[in-house]
Parts: sequence; C-alpha cells; structure tokens
Amino acid sequence: MEEPSPIHKKYTIILIIAFLVFWSIPVEFGQENSFFQGYLIEKPVIRVRLGINLSKINIRSSSGMKIYEVKSNYKLVADDVDEVRIKGHKEKLSERFLIQVSQARDSEEAEVFAQDLRTKIENEVYLTENKENGSFQVKVGDFLTRGAALSFIKTLNQIGIKDTWILREEITERTSKPLWILVNDELKSLNKETVLYFIPSSKQSYLSFKGRDYRGIFVLEGSSSGLVLVNILSIEDYLRGVVPSEYSPYHYHEFQAHKAQAVAARTYAIKNLGSSEELGYDLCDTPKSQFYRGMSAEHPFSSKAVEETTGEVIVHRGKLINALYTSTCGGMTENIENVFEGKPLPYLKSTECVYESQKELSLKGKAAFLPVEVKGKNISREIAYLISWNIVPPKQSAAFYKEEASLKEALDWIQKAIILVGKKKELSVPENSALNLISLSNLLVNGFGWQDRVKNLLLEREVDFILRNFAELKEEERNKLAYLISEGIFSEDLANPGKGLTRAELAHYLAKVISKHRDFSHHGVFKRFDKGKIELERKSQNVSLTLSPNVLLLKNSEGRYSFPSQLYLLGGEDVRWIEKDGEIQLLEIVAPLMTNTLDRHSKVHRWQERKSREELEREINQYYPIGKLIDIKPRKRGVSGRVIRLWIKGSESEVVVAGLKIRYVLGLKETLFVIDREYDEEGRVSYFTFTGKGWGHGVGLCQVGAYGMAQAGANYREILKKYYRGIKIEKIY
Repeated sequence: MEEPSPIHKKYTIILIIAFLVFWSIPVEFGQENSFFQGYLIEKPVIRVRLGINLSKINIRSSSGMKIYEVKSNYKLVADDVDEVRIKGHKEKLSERFLIQVSQARDSEEAEVFAQDLRTKIENEVYLTENKENGSFQVKVGDFLTRGAALSFIKTLNQIGIKDTWILREEITERTSKPLWILVNDELKSLNKETVLYFIPSSKQSYLSFKGRDYRGIFVLEGSSSGLVLVNILSIEDYLRGVVPSEYSPYHYHEFQAHKAQAVAARTYAIKNLGSSEELGYDLCDTPKSQFYRGMSAEHPFSSKAVEETTGEVIVHRGKLINALYTSTCGGMTENIENVFEGKPLPYLKSTECVYESQKELSLKGKAAFLPVEVKGKNISREIAYLISWNIVPPKQSAAFYKEEASLKEALDWIQKAIILVGKKKELSVPENSALNLISLSNLLVNGFGWQDRVKNLLLEREVDFILRNFAELKEEERNKLAYLISEGIFSEDLANPGKGLTRAELAHYLAKVISKHRDFSHHGVFKRFDKGKIELERKSQNVSLTLSPNVLLLKNSEGRYSFPSQLYLLGGEDVRWIEKDGEIQLLEIVAPLMTNTLDRHSKVHRWQERKSREELEREINQYYPIGKLIDIKPRKRGVSGRVIRLWIKGSESEVVVAGLKIRYVLGLKETLFVIDREYDEEGRVSYFTFTGKGWGHGVGLCQVGAYGMAQAGANYREILKKYYRGIKIEKIY
C-alpha cells in the first residue's frame, strides 16, 4: 500500500479535527430560530417531561403563542392565541412484571449468570444496564400480574436464587397520537403522525400547563406510553425551577447552600441528558429525576444562586459525577454501593455530617427563674414574657407571685396590656373593691372591648350550662364570667368566683388574654453572636440586635422550659424574641437535639415508627411471598450504620433484602434504624418499633447538612467537597 504524502496527511488531520469539532457541538433548538421568528433557547438545552399518557391537554400563554404542526415540514396551525385544547388517545396502559434476580458490576459477570439461568428455567431472561449506577441487571419475565411474579419467586428460591426484586413496567400496543385541536372555537383534526410545537409569541411570554407557568417552549407528541408533553428550555432556566423545588428558600435560607444545590442539580441534569431518549425527553419533572415546578416555584434567592454558578459542574478525574443528594442523612452519609448495589464510586463515600470549623457560641443572661405554678402548671415562661413587655415588674421571686394581688395592681397590669395590644381605654374601679374572678372579668371585658362578644357570641343557655352551679350571680356578672370561661381564659372548674387571686393567677389569665389578640414576639433563626451583637434571621432577612443587660434566656426543650444563666449554641436554632429599642429583652431558644451533626435541625433527623406484625406482613408480601411474618433482623450494616442486608423470616419462606430495597419493603423513611419488638401472650412478635435517623437514600450531598454547614460559615465549594470526595468544580460554559 502506497505511503500517503505529507500534504495528504496534513489535510486528513485537518478534516478529522474539523469533524470532531463539529461533532462535539451540542445539538440545540436554536438551529430552528429563523423558522420560529427568532425565538432563542440558549445552550445547553434540556427536555423535561411534564405529563405522559395524556388525553385532554389545556395549554395557555401569558401573551400569545404560535402553534406549529410538524410532519415532514412545518405548518402554522395558529398564530398569537392565548389558549388551546388538544384531545388525544388515552391509552389503556397494560403492565408486565419482571423479577430482578441479579445485579452485577460488569457485563461479563451478568452474562455468565444469565446464560446459566437460561438453562434452568423456560422464562425469558433479560440483561440490561442500569445507567444510574453503572451496574448490569439480570431479569426474568414476563408476568401478567404481580401475583404470578410472586409465585415464580418460589421456583427461583428452589434453584438457589434468593435475592429477587419485582419490577413493574407499563406497555402499550401502539403509539398514541393527537386527534384534534381546538383553537379560537375552531376544531381542527390532526394527522396521526403530528407533532405539535407551542412557541411563545415573544421572549417575555410564557406557557402554562395545569396551573403552572413555564419558560421555553412545549412539544406534544406520541410515544409508546401515550401522549407526552415536553418542556424544552435552557438548563439554566430549568434550574431556576428545580433549586427552590428541591430546596425551600423559606426553610433553608442560606445562600451558599443554595449555590451548592444549584451546582449539584446542574451536574445531575447534564449527566442525564438523553436518559429517556426513546420517549423524547431527558428528565421528568418529579423527584424521580429532579423536582421541577417551572416558573411557579422560582424565587429570587434561588435564582441568584443559579446565576452566580452559571455553567459550573462537579467533575471527578475529568468526568461529570453522578451528583446524588439526599434530604437528611442522619449524621452520616453512606457508600453508594451499599445503597444502590452498583459499582463503588470514589466520590460517593460515607462522610460524617459534621463541620470541623463549627464554633460553639455562648450567651449569658440574667439569673435563672424559679418555677411559678398555677394549679400544678409552671407558668414561669408566661411571666417572663409579661416582664419583657414591661407589664409586670421584673421580680423573679416565686414568693412574690404566691402572694395575693390587689385590684389596683390588676388595674395597672391590665392597663399596660391594653396599650400593648393597641387599644385605648382608661379603666377605673370603685374604691375598696376586692380582686376576684368576678371583678377581674369585668375589667378584662371592659378594658379589651369585648362587650359585643359577650352580648352576641354567647347564648343564654350556654351561660346557664357553664355557670350551672352559680345561680346566685347577677346577670351581668354571669355573662362576662361565662364568656371568659368559654374562651378558655378562666378554668371551667370554678370553686369560688368570689375568692381572691394570687399574682401568679392574675399573670396567667392576663397572658391568655394577650395571646387571643396576636403573637407579639418575633420568630426566626439564630445565626451568630459577635462583639455584643446577636445576628438573627427574620422573614428571610438578617437583623443585628443588642442583648439587654437584663435579658432573659429561655430554653424550650420539646415544651419543657428552663431559664439557664448561660446558653451554648452552634447556630441555626429556631428562636423567639421580644425586642425594645433595638435591644432583646427575652430570647427563647427552641433547643435542637444534643448533637453537633449538621443536619440536626431537620424534623426527621430522628424518628420513630411503630408497625403491627400484620401491617408489616401485608407490605412485605407485596414484594416477597413469605406468608405469615415471623421476624425481621438486620444482617449487615454499612459504614454509617445503615442496614444494607435485612433478613425476613416468614411461615412460607425467608429472604434477605439488600440496599435501598429495604426502605421500600418496610415502608420507612430511611434504612438507618434499629428494631424493638413487642410480644403477645403466645410469644409471637405483635409490634415492631423502628427508631431511626434521616430521610432519603443517604448518599451524596446532605441538603439539611449543607444548610448547617453554610450557617457555620462554609462556602458552596467547601460544602460540595465535603460530601463529594476528591472532586473539582469546573465551569464548562
């Protein structure tokens, strides 16, 4: 063969380079810009499924849209319309069931297993690749019902196959197509091969489907699973709807955490482009891919996080990572192979959800409050709030509140409370009058202007019922007293309404009256304390205040209150406070669990669920034919303590369940749990109590942990490098 000349080599190399450059340019919808009157969608582009197997589709536009019927060419169906309705085939989706019998880490291992299995059973044996975790699955099918699949599991058990999992798939016999479209009251029939494009008339316009607004354009076409509506838009616009959907800017208002979420979500989206190519889209809009609610979910806080990280993705050794994330990891994430049973990935390794740079902050307050009780109830918290509002004197002696109050004292306290709630009323009482429930009810009703309530919101029979044991009271006294009892301000078990009242009782009743108006405290999150200033987050805004020298510190531990002279905080605690002239008079800390894990603020950091044996039995038998449930026990735990192999024993069979399947079979929030048992008289387990931590699959970025880390001062790059090992953050466009 003749040796090519140098010049031939040169041009060959140029052609190859040109071909590679052209081939590497992503396909973009912008190639059709001229046809769609310059409507541009910036690269990279993503296709998001909004609905599947649709029959009645109603699409609106904010300020007009064009509709094209696409076959071999483009035909304008409607120009500048606000709303259209489309009728299509609602396919009756049938279903089939497969049994997953093996999940191998390489194709050769899976193929050997499949070939061996084909010699032992007559059913079809399939080999498929799971792109999510890079494993290869061997499946047995096809079964028309779940019951048939469950029965065949017994056959598989007899030949030594114990690790099984039932998969359900929807199938249709034909491809569904649109039938007709209604535009401006004109009905137009559609060709069975029609694909419809919905294009906003201007860049400022947007489309709506099922009450949600979306950027970009819509495409409606048929598929093997019925009519599919797809939203085509730029990935950056897509992320504007994903980040706040996945990560609430209201509950987790930390900017660096949202930037971390934006980069993780972008990486996941680009990594999974084309994952559902056969159905005409990339990702769906549910948490199965990433939760996406379009423009309706957008929030300026999240959008700014997306904008400031534009084009940034996470890579490991030059390749995009599988950027998995979980809601609450329970203090430690898990190795991916222990949950998803695929190949180990060096960047998805178990990580403790703690931050080495976390600082412990100390606040000092006034001396501790002694308990003050009314009928066995500690009302010290109520008194503390009254003190901070300057309604009662700042005396902290329990003996002071045990003493009897005077009518003049009650008048003074009530007058100050009236000013607090924004009313104007000067009260007076006859001289030499005594304080009791009757005189107090008169003061409260008159002072707070509740006369109309007493007159119009209480029936005579109600008064008779409430005060059935006090017929001797005057009518006016009866009505006011009965109203305050009906409102829960006074106790219904009155012994003697003419008896004197202690200061504690007066404070208790007055605090209840104030609570009937509104909450006069502020709510927010404790951020940090530095140089005498306390930084708090209130309604998504940071405020900086000074602690009063006489500040009252109140600790709320699941409704149990105490007044420590010093509080130790890590940041992120929920707080209530009373402020006056820029100074905090009272600070109530809703104390989290005693832990330093970053996800401690999550409501599901710890949880408990009690299930009867029968309930659990029904759930398990949907996946495995075990018969009567006898017992369940963890066989193996992962690095984080998660159960990664669970033994289930039944009257007909026993099975070992692995990985994330454990969560589905038991119907639990997470697989990080321990089991307690209750037994009946015959010694059988009657109830299983699962005490666990976390919510989700437990792999990758912990969303609540990222929030805690951001609160402690970490930036988004530190957060991502904490949960994804050995990665780099690169800007690819």
